[in-house]
Amino acid sequence: MPKPARPIPATLVPGDGIGPEITTAVVAILAAAGTPFAWERQAGGQAALRRHGDPLPRALLDSIRRTGLALKGPLETPVGGGFRSVNVRLREEFGLYANLRPVRTLIPGGRYDDIDIVLVRENVEGLYLAWEHYLAIDDDPHAVAISSGVNTRAGSRRIARYAFDYAVRHRRKKVTIVHKANVLKALTGIFLETAREEGKRYAGRLEVNDRIVDACAMQLVLNPWQYDLIVTTNLFGDILSDLLAGLVGGLGMAPGANIGERASIFEAVHGSAPDIAGSGIANPTALLLAACLMLEHVGQRARATSIRKALDRTLREDGVRTKDLGGDASTKQFTRALIRRLG
Repeated sequence: MPKPARPIPATLVPGDGIGPEITTAVVAILAAAGTPFAWERQAGGQAALRRHGDPLPRALLDSIRRTGLALKGPLETPVGGGFRSVNVRLREEFGLYANLRPVRTLIPGGRYDDIDIVLVRENVEGLYLAWEHYLAIDDDPHAVAISSGVNTRAGSRRIARYAFDYAVRHRRKKVTIVHKANVLKALTGIFLETAREEGKRYAGRLEVNDRIVDACAMQLVLNPWQYDLIVTTNLFGDILSDLLAGLVGGLGMAPGANIGERASIFEAVHGSAPDIAGSGIANPTALLLAACLMLEHVGQRARATSIRKALDRTLREDGVRTKDLGGDASTKQFTRALIRRLG
């Protein structure tokens, strides 16, 4: 597995709660695999708020601008105080228009076996823009709540093209466009129409179909194996990506990537789990799989494959699992076991 001629600069954000523990584990595994990153460590979330007065400080943003690449642990957005979601701010700041959420069965024998589905979510439009306000009636200032969603032709085309190109590169067979155009005829109708038009460019290489979002949710529970790659709008993608994670054991098994033209941020999508922080039992799998997506992004696909194979053997053959997966291994024991498999 050839290394780049030079180390690749990347921003590392350990995050809050269990973030520093799982980040330490993942960095050790990446080092053992000979990965090429030169880390710039930056604080975000509550750690940054205590240090800089802002959960998303300038130093962190400037670092991502320099590197164009970040690996991020879970960040807490402070409750109250007027702070918007840290993740939403990052997407807006760097134009991270594509959210990539692959799920794959890692531990066999559960309710669903042999799951291998990728969800591509539009990340900067739709109802998630949260353009909201209230109307007052009589003495109630919040008598009516109004929210506006925006999907554009250009944004729909960009995410559809990303999804179809990803499917071709990763040898996927079918792309399903998920929408609610039967009711939200304008907001999701433009998404469906544009994605269908883009899909025609891939005739002969991909099967393209579409599903209404509620039917898709039901089918993912009844027969998820009919799906290969799903592309959908922001809000629907947020909901369906967590449903997909539930098929393979939960958010602790599901990585995420946020892709833009100027920067890309890879992350564990689970929370910071402050209740177990510092106890040494956190599962680093989701962040490790996010790091594998990051490796593929910079052309290090062979190393990503090597790490995934070592993870599979650690979980399946060695039976080394953290408490959330039914085992008794600590974070450090799990990390050492996986590094041995890499060796």
